[in-house]
Amino acid sequence: MASKIFPFPAIVGQERMKRALLLNAVNPRIGGVLIRGERGTAKSTAARALAALLPQVAVVANCRFGCDPAQPGQWCTECVERAGVNGTLQSTLRTTPFVDLPVSATEDRVVGTLDIEKAIQKGERHFDPGILASANLGLLYIDEVNLLDDHVVDLLLDSAAMGINVVEREGISFSHPARFILVGTMNPEEGDLRPQLLDRFAFSVDIQGLNNARDRVLIMERNLSFEADAQAFAAEWSNEVQRISHEIEAARQRLPAVTHTRADLGTIAALTTGLRVDGHRADLVILRGARAQAAFEGRSAITDRDILLAAELALPHRARKGPLESAVVDLNGLEERLEQARSEAGKSEKGDAQAADDPASSVKKNRK
Repeated sequence: MASKIFPFPAIVGQERMKRALLLNAVNPRIGGVLIRGERGTAKSTAARALAALLPQVAVVANCRFGCDPAQPGQWCTECVERAGVNGTLQSTLRTTPFVDLPVSATEDRVVGTLDIEKAIQKGERHFDPGILASANLGLLYIDEVNLLDDHVVDLLLDSAAMGINVVEREGISFSHPARFILVGTMNPEEGDLRPQLLDRFAFSVDIQGLNNARDRVLIMERNLSFEADAQAFAAEWSNEVQRISHEIEAARQRLPAVTHTRADLGTIAALTTGLRVDGHRADLVILRGARAQAAFEGRSAITDRDILLAAELALPHRARKGPLESAVVDLNGLEERLEQARSEAGKSEKGDAQAADDPASSVKKNRK
């Protein structure tokens, strides 16, 4: 099956999109990525390719929901009950699942259903798993997310943020983990997401077809090779795929130990306030993204560069723009805004220090 999927490192260009996907693979708690672009820009190819290179995951054996054996506090209702009776539960390895959500999906199809009739007549709790159960510890892909019912999008984003799915009907409840990498793609020409939903996606990437003739030739050559012999093409890229897979696995293990300072938090706050970003979700997303970037590069502490790279993905769809202005959300623009914010902060601190040395000056200022 893997040979039928175009290898992730063989995708030409689109480095920002690939980075957004890899950081979410390192830390799914970042909250997903929305990829916006015209047809034929490798959006769905990249999502499927990412899932194919993800390392195997440990799950509780015979669990319908793929519970993580290392996280008993997040186990499904069934695993909790089994552990109460049998004690320690066995674990096994499985391939990272890739779940493609249809645009026509209903709420019950997504979250699952409780059989109320059985509960009333026989006193049995019976739960039919939905798409969220299938996607646990995997990748949930939504093509044309802008055409999906808003309520269903809300459910998906809530589950991605909380990492758990709770279904309650007639006083009966069932819960199971729902930790997944959320990837949504869309063509802006077919309509956009509501701003409230757009903000819920942690990262957003706008992509276009490559304009360099050499890159376009390379795209054609690689696609022709893949179509001619997918298995041979996959074998050609297998070492690179394995390398990235091992890097993701190592980064996941390294992530909990990655540190940040209060100055790093100040840097993040300077960027978000400078771009007049509403709310505080962006600040947390940038911090998580920066920690994932550091972990992926094998470091134990974040740097300004990590923050800027994460901000480049977290701010494009959140930066407030006036009717006659555009928000610059690229590395150069972010660096300039950061230097400006630090300069202003330095002036403010200098003024505060002078006021502290001369209390009379602050009294005069207050009288004015």
